[in-house]
Amino acid sequence: MEHAATFPKTLQEAIKYFSDKETCTTFMAQMRWPDGVTCPHCQGKKVSYLSTRFMWKCMSKTCHKQFSVKVGTIMEDSAIALEKWLAAIWLIANAKNGISSYEVHRAVGVTQKSAWFLLHRIRLAMQTGTFEKLSGQVEVDETYIGGKARNMHRDKRERRIQGTGGKGKVAVMGLLERDGKVRAKVIADATKVTLHGEVRGNVEAGAELFTDALNTYMGLEADYIHQVINHAEKYVDGQIHTNGIENFWSLLKRGIKGTYVSVEPFHLFRYLDEQTFRFNERKGKDADRFVQTVKQIAGKRLTFDELIGKDTCH
Repeated sequence: MEHAATFPKTLQEAIKYFSDKETCTTFMAQMRWPDGVTCPHCQGKKVSYLSTRFMWKCMSKTCHKQFSVKVGTIMEDSAIALEKWLAAIWLIANAKNGISSYEVHRAVGVTQKSAWFLLHRIRLAMQTGTFEKLSGQVEVDETYIGGKARNMHRDKRERRIQGTGGKGKVAVMGLLERDGKVRAKVIADATKVTLHGEVRGNVEAGAELFTDALNTYMGLEADYIHQVINHAEKYVDGQIHTNGIENFWSLLKRGIKGTYVSVEPFHLFRYLDEQTFRFNERKGKDADRFVQTVKQIAGKRLTFDELIGKDTCH
């Protein structure tokens, strides 16, 4: 990265550094096109910079389109200024327990509705899909996310929470490679078929697998070195435990209950992407997490209709 010595290390420095539109545009162009600016419409390399408009014009004979650094990214069609986008990215990438749309609304100076939409688009950028399987020692666990019964109106509580356990809540599965990365996703249910399918789809055969004594994990020993910890007896037996993934669950739930208070099941996977990203980048510095998020904004779009479910057939 250019000018590494002067690059911001704190939020205050970042707001000051990115207050200049030319600086914002240059930084975004370097992050998005490290090998030189490329037209997002035709992929042509022959472009001309329009300095008065902070845009480029493609000089290809068949294209000639103008474009900004926002085109083809999560920022496309957004009237929010680049410096506000970058401040919001810094905030969410480095807020250990997450940050609410009301906090962004106050800190960045946009409406709460715009902040909510902006945060969801940044969560999309944080999504890191990969086909590479986890290996070595892998902890597997599932949990349930949902509103606390005492915070619900009695009619709602009786309608949604029936009995104990996971009823009325959303099932989430997590897989943690020790000294490595975590993956978490919403699952339809916690049946044997679902859990076994997720393990086999995400963990290399032959890996050492650590789970609790739930019956639905039984049978995985055919493909893995399956170690089980019975929580009714103890939580740790040498290297046999699921403390790492349970620590991730506690961070996730602290953010959801403390910062976001209520998360609709429809949007839950986006909050999982956010917390997974921060957990996996936890050893880096604030500037590192910020730069990594910015590098992932291209090729991802999320319209407001998609966000609220208008484009889906629910």
